[in-house]
Amino acid sequence: MTAQTDTTGSVTTVYKVSGMSCGHCEGAVSGELSQLSGVHSVTAVASTGEVTVVSAAPLDDEAVRAAVDEAGFELAGRA
Repeated sequence: MTAQTDTTGSVTTVYKVSGMSCGHCEGAVSGELSQLSGVHSVTAVASTGEVTVVSAAPLDDEAVRAAVDEAGFELAGRA
């Protein structure tokens, strides 16, 4: 499980998401996660199943899970 705080005070967390297979999938997951409070950026990569989230503070895992579920995918945990 990875969560790192950088020098600007942002937290970078990498999640594993199963079921993404294309750019549309990446966009759906990114769009849902971007709506969470405090999220600065989201980068989803379908080929690896990894989603990198930069936020102002650590995110609640259940909120992340709900957002990924809303996009139609499954949160497998943190990378």
